[in-house]
This record gives sequence, C-alpha cells and structure tokens, in this order.
Amino acid sequence: MTRHEAREVAFIIIFEKSFQPEDSLEALLESAAQSEFFEVNTFVKTTVSSVFARLGDIDKTVEQYLVGWSGERISRVAKAVLRLAAYEILFSDVPDGVAINEAVELTKKYSVADDAKFVNGVLGSLSRAKEA
Repeated sequence: MTRHEAREVAFIIIFEKSFQPEDSLEALLESAAQSEFFEVNTFVKTTVSSVFARLGDIDKTVEQYLVGWSGERISRVAKAVLRLAAYEILFSDVPDGVAINEAVELTKKYSVADDAKFVNGVLGSLSRAKEA
C-alpha cells in the first residue's frame, strides 16, 4: 500500500466518524480492517488516532483560516480533509506541500471543484502562517 492509498483510507475513516460520532475510533478502525475494500496499516491507525487525539487543537487552528466561513458550514468531506491535512502540517514530518497536494486531490475525488479550491486556500494560509 502506498502512502497515498493509506492517506485515503485514513481520510475515509475520519469522514466516517462524522456520521458515527457515537462509535469508538477503535470500532471504526476494526470495521475498516475487516472490510475487503480497505487495508488498515500502522500509518492509517497512527494517523487517524493522532488526528482525533488532537482534534480540538486541529479544529481550532483550522477555524482561524476559514475566512467568511464557520466550521458548521463546510462540507463533511472538506472538514475531514482539512483535519487530516492540518494534522500533517502541524504535527507530522510530512512536507506541507505534500499534505496540501494530497488534500486537494482527495477533495477533487470525493467532493466538488469549489471545495478543492477552498481546501487549497485554507491549507495554504495555514502553511504560510506556520512558516512565519
């Protein structure tokens, strides 16, 4: 499994959690692992667990860059992608450009073009602010 594929599985689990907030993260990971459609490796488990361990900080940080928007107004796809990419930008060793590009590609695949532009703008602002 490539890093891109693992990132996509992590995104799907993060997205799924928005529909099943009462389910434990462990249950969602186990369900995904048992599925014939997903491979859940160490990268996926670590990434998803880390996103939810830091979810409050991630959401608070992302909210700062939602110019004219609130967290409740953005699509679930965009929110899940932003959470994943913001985690990578803020807390991992993934280069910002890679995290942003992967986020835009996931958004294009699972949402509409306008969401991809929005995600790119938010993450670009976050990355520039981190560097400053």
